[in-house]
Amino acid sequence: MTMATALKNIIVVGGSYVGKSTAQELARVVPSTHRVLLIEPHSHFHHLFAFPRFAILPGHEQKAFIPYTNLFSSISGATPTQHAVIQARVLSVQPNHVNLDREWQGSPKLPFEYLVLATGTRLSEPAGMRDNDKVSLVAYLRKHQTDIKKASSILVAGGGAVGVQMATDLKELYPEKEVTVVQSRPKLMPQYHEKLHEIIKARFDELGIKFITGSRVKVPESGFPSTTPFAVQLTNGSTLEGKYDFVILATGQTPNNDLITSLVTSSPSDLVNPENGFIRIKRTMQFADEKYPHLFAVGDIADTGLRKAARPGNAQAATVVKNIVALIEGKQAREEFPRQPAGIHLTLGLKRNIVFRNPNDAEGETEPTVIPREDGREDMGVEGWWERLGVKPEGTAGLQYHL
Repeated sequence: MTMATALKNIIVVGGSYVGKSTAQELARVVPSTHRVLLIEPHSHFHHLFAFPRFAILPGHEQKAFIPYTNLFSSISGATPTQHAVIQARVLSVQPNHVNLDREWQGSPKLPFEYLVLATGTRLSEPAGMRDNDKVSLVAYLRKHQTDIKKASSILVAGGGAVGVQMATDLKELYPEKEVTVVQSRPKLMPQYHEKLHEIIKARFDELGIKFITGSRVKVPESGFPSTTPFAVQLTNGSTLEGKYDFVILATGQTPNNDLITSLVTSSPSDLVNPENGFIRIKRTMQFADEKYPHLFAVGDIADTGLRKAARPGNAQAATVVKNIVALIEGKQAREEFPRQPAGIHLTLGLKRNIVFRNPNDAEGETEPTVIPREDGREDMGVEGWWERLGVKPEGTAGLQYHL
């Protein structure tokens, strides 16, 4: 038996921010008896935080897709040849193996000792992308930039972080364009302290961005008309008459939970919260279903009760790593994920941005933390993410990697 087949697999499904961090941290600390396999259908790491900006501002779009080539070789303490990134799609998770959409090392069936689900959520384009290869993705962003440039009146459907960031970028880059944000809730970014709504409203007023709250945009089944301008229907029964020629969907998140539907369980609700679609977990990040103590969920897909974001997700990744190491050593998983007040680093234009954190009730805080900044960069400091993946951006940003 070769060394490769003798190694016990720890599989991480999903290579976005939290999955990447989980895989890298596991590779740093697992014993030489185990290897980490990160399974991800995309050819490149998607720097999602930059998608809203790069869908509007030309010149940096190719930098948002970073090769996974050196994901493990950049880690001190890891044996890079032991671990691997597999470009494939997981079709289903079984109790002790995953089924892939293609063969890897001669089989589409990949066994594991531990599995971490970091599949996150699906977002509307351009916040999330459908294609898997870099060439198509860069082409999509460039077309989106062109469509934006041609449009004179733009509607942004959704008043969360993506909608706010795209609206402020749009109006700053193209002050002559009419920009309207439609938000379903009474306030913008309602999961945060209301002071954030006030800050955003002041910025919208400053830039001349219109916004409507308390209603949703009705998206036609066939999509919005190609002939412009067109009217937009709202769920409150009103109509925004025919003046729009482009709509940006910045709405909601759909959990990527379909990989586990074939797992045997007493009740589907043991695995997935029927109210929101997120995977039920213990405070140790293990599946709540007692049948599967070797299965973990982390980041946006996990039903933590916390805001879906990379920062709390990375803290959860550290919890997962400690608990998997404990289980390998024959100990119990005892580490619990931290509960932090919701926070965000939000851009409000090309240079203006804020760090905002809700009050920490546990410490008796009543006011949020607000740190205003004017240090934003057009490319949002994307080079730092290339370095985190062990790749130098100089001379590599334009390279294409294919299957």
